[in-house]
Amino acid sequence: MMTKGGSRTVLITGVSKGLGRALAVELAKRGHNVIGCARTQEKLLSLQSEFPNSDNHLFLNVDVKSNSSVEELARLVVEKKGVPDIIVNNAGTINKNNKIWEVPPEEFDSVIDTNVKGVTNMLRHFIPLMIPNKQGIIVNMSSGWGRSGAALVAPYCASKWAVEGLSRSVAKELPDGMAIVALNPGVINTEMLASCFGASSALYQAPDAWALKAATMILNLTGADNGASLTV
Repeated sequence: MMTKGGSRTVLITGVSKGLGRALAVELAKRGHNVIGCARTQEKLLSLQSEFPNSDNHLFLNVDVKSNSSVEELARLVVEKKGVPDIIVNNAGTINKNNKIWEVPPEEFDSVIDTNVKGVTNMLRHFIPLMIPNKQGIIVNMSSGWGRSGAALVAPYCASKWAVEGLSRSVAKELPDGMAIVALNPGVINTEMLASCFGASSALYQAPDAWALKAATMILNLTGADNGASLTV
């Protein structure tokens, strides 16, 4: 819930690295309360050590692919921090560059389970908590490849097209005052980009620089943005 001084509680999935980590650090610097989750406990502990006023934040070991894990996350978040003002569904993965007929079935499943089912699990357990107050912003990380296609990353493209469609559809189910948006972060130098672009990924902006713009944009979202497909 909104606190005095305008600080907000922001839940971010996939905070152990990349965009999620950079966004979490930037929001904390601005005085907001961060709830971060990731699958790797060691990386969570490393991130937590960087946070000033660590009592204001909460870091939890969660696998968004697991419905029961997200259900427990929702219970703990409400118990310890109340209902978040903003949720950023950032956790995601990508397949190794390959033609679709050469992508192993388990790798395809991992991309869909994380990028689509993971987002859905978050919506399933957190939207009902937000509805009574008719407020709350949900940001589903999409991609330029969720609005276009690219060779060798068909599973990832399919998952992000699904995020776009899911976001637009759920927007029609929310009460006035709430918003769900699909957000294309742009091309950022992360491990995921390096898996596609190789060494040329270093030519693109770093997550920390991206987070400066992304944090401002996310904090300024309102109910009027419901259903939008946006780009940082």
